[in-house]
Amino acid sequence: MKALLALEDGRTFECQSFTGPGETWGEVVFNTSMTGYQEVLTDPSYSGQIVTMTYPLVGNYGVNPIDVESDRIQVAGFLLREYQPFPSNFRSTASLAKYLKSQNVLGIEELDTRALTRHIRNAGAMQAFISTKDLDPSSCVKRAGEVPRMMGLDLVQVVSKQTPYRWIDGKPVFLESNDASFNHHVWQFKGKKRSVVAMDYGIKYNILRCLERRGFEILVLPATTKANVIQAMKPDGIFLSNGPGDPEPVTYAIETIQALLGYVPMFGICLGHQLLGLALGGKTFKLKFGHRGANQPVKNLLTGRVEITSQNHGFAVDTDSLKGKDIEITHINLNDHTLEGFRHQKYQVFTAQYHPEASPGPHDAQYLFDEFKSMMER
Repeated sequence: MKALLALEDGRTFECQSFTGPGETWGEVVFNTSMTGYQEVLTDPSYSGQIVTMTYPLVGNYGVNPIDVESDRIQVAGFLLREYQPFPSNFRSTASLAKYLKSQNVLGIEELDTRALTRHIRNAGAMQAFISTKDLDPSSCVKRAGEVPRMMGLDLVQVVSKQTPYRWIDGKPVFLESNDASFNHHVWQFKGKKRSVVAMDYGIKYNILRCLERRGFEILVLPATTKANVIQAMKPDGIFLSNGPGDPEPVTYAIETIQALLGYVPMFGICLGHQLLGLALGGKTFKLKFGHRGANQPVKNLLTGRVEITSQNHGFAVDTDSLKGKDIEITHINLNDHTLEGFRHQKYQVFTAQYHPEASPGPHDAQYLFDEFKSMMER
């Protein structure tokens, strides 16, 4: 089925839909991962975005119920060079097309993804509109220009679960009680396991799997949970998750983090890293086309080692804005020297802009979860 992709700057691309008729819109970005497309599709950090895969053949190993990072597909659209309709993998339970159609997500192929990626890299990530119904370039370009921009957009409340849940044996177990009834008795294994509150700004399941493997008892809370509710629970540590959109409008989370600084050890990943930077008086800015892929080189300034990392973010913390705030820079991106991690010299706080839990990607940075555990034990 013929389709048209239109960018807000007037560039258009002819393509085809492999999921049937439909229309979608959002910020178009690219991901350089060679595998892991199901993890990409279900990563809440992609909310509001149309994702282009630079690897040309996608769909060859199908999908399965295990390799998911949330309870649904999160992307606004999925752009490929060539869709593989006949999956071959012993874990596969369905084709990619069937998976996308089951959740009404538009899948596009026969697209010149190399040309699109080069255009985004040069001009920057921008708003896009895709349609199988309206194939008029001028009309689609106009509609692309009407798509809300990512700057100033709070998407955390779109993806954050409104009901708290425990993470037990690799699965969420939702609680019936609301946060008003929470206190230190909420923990089932207090004294036997370290208790961790995980703030859900769009948390990936593999982060929770990594925390559970370290022996933690985990309670995942909605993004709007107040500091006094968390303090009433008396956790051993607080984790700040990844998530989508611009960190600056997420003021409720920034205020909560500020109130909790110095309370217990705190570890932030991706959006959690950015929110911590803002809570400590720093500033954030939008990257030209972001970091999205499983092959991003990051240097650990504490050890001198280079880690190949998995990343997915369009904003970054301004390194200069953290000067004079008792913050030590611990990690930098070797492609563009943007900030990838810091720790506070007084509070028990540290961060990573990238994804140590991978899914997809390398496991070079898994040690950060062990550091979080060691910080709580100390």
